[in-house]
Amino acid sequence: MSLLRPSAIYNFVTSYPALRWMPCQSWGFLRWPGLDGFLRLMVVGLLWSTFSELRFIPSSSMFPTLRVGDRIIVEKFLQASYYIKNPSIHDIITFKDPTQLYGENTETVFIKRIVAKAGDAVEVHHGVLYVNGVAQQEDFIAQPPAYTIPLTTVPNDHVYVLGDNRNNSYDSHVWGPLPMKNIMGRYVTCYHRPTNI
Repeated sequence: MSLLRPSAIYNFVTSYPALRWMPCQSWGFLRWPGLDGFLRLMVVGLLWSTFSELRFIPSSSMFPTLRVGDRIIVEKFLQASYYIKNPSIHDIITFKDPTQLYGENTETVFIKRIVAKAGDAVEVHHGVLYVNGVAQQEDFIAQPPAYTIPLTTVPNDHVYVLGDNRNNSYDSHVWGPLPMKNIMGRYVTCYHRPTNI
């Protein structure tokens, strides 16, 4: 039983003669949702805040995939689910700064793409990324990397992450493999992109 009465808009629309011709079988969607509707809304809001978050892209390190000013949705649930399901190559993840010292209050969050998992051998030379000796076809990067990475094996419970804007990204080519405990979530989608970019 609903604890709230139908809205004034609902009463007006259903009683006004000129609107009776409209081919709508029920105007129930104009009524207040009632207690059960509010409870559903609260559950959805709680699940949303628990398992996802909104983020703002402040730098061009993931260009052209993500641009400065983009607003994105991040799936936070993956942080826990990575203990069940291994991360996939090409997942775009958010994570805590691995160079941050323990006890520092500033929590810098990065967003990069996973290019290799634990046990993989990674190297970069002549502008090409090699994983386990195989050259990677990466049509999503801004330009080929201008740096080299000596052959590096990704240790257990780590991943190797690089930005899509390879020459303008603070990532694993600077500080090495990323501990999986630093992962905070996975990029789901971009929900707003500024029109002036």
